[in-house]
Amino acid sequence: MPVKISLVLLYSMLYSCSALYFHIAETEKKCFIEEVPDETMIVGKYKVLRFDKNINDFVTTTTGLGMHVEIKDPSESVVLSRTYASEGRFTFTSHSAGEHTICLHSNSTAWFGGGQLRVHLDIEIGEHANDYQQIAAKDKLSDLETRIRQLLDQVEQITKEQNYQRYREERFRQTSESTNQRVLWWSIAQTVILLGTGFWQMRHLKGFFEAKKLV
Repeated sequence: MPVKISLVLLYSMLYSCSALYFHIAETEKKCFIEEVPDETMIVGKYKVLRFDKNINDFVTTTTGLGMHVEIKDPSESVVLSRTYASEGRFTFTSHSAGEHTICLHSNSTAWFGGGQLRVHLDIEIGEHANDYQQIAAKDKLSDLETRIRQLLDQVEQITKEQNYQRYREERFRQTSESTNQRVLWWSIAQTVILLGTGFWQMRHLKGFFEAKKLV
């Protein structure tokens, strides 16, 4: 029972939807970092509103204002770079595990920052990114078959996340060992330098005393 509970909690924390909104100027760029396993689908849905000074509120943007989305993988390679409308969605699949950077900015050419924008962003990761109603309609699945398909996808995503956590633990262990080794060699180098300095000082003092005929 504890194992099942921990897996459910792990899954709910890692693959829940993250919805938010933020304010940016028309020429400002906003970036987010999502840490995901490999071969995981990410779907982002967004809507852009422009601040209207006349009514002192955010309203639907005018025609022509779009949103440029750029996504980079952990190796800084561009996975997706495309300009969308003021409201839409983008989809990509991670081919390598790690931190993926998602950057958004408008295609406005306004000077000095332009107006204020409010961007509603909803990011869905893993199994939550699948539209099972559409899958059921396409593959002609029953309710039971659709549920089994969803459970299988959940198990697959949990397995990927566990593999990724093991990968992170291995990298952390290697980093810790490398750091400890460098600290050890630095301590040895300091000891050697101190011993060498002390030996040189003793010889220098001995030569000084002999030159002054004090010994």
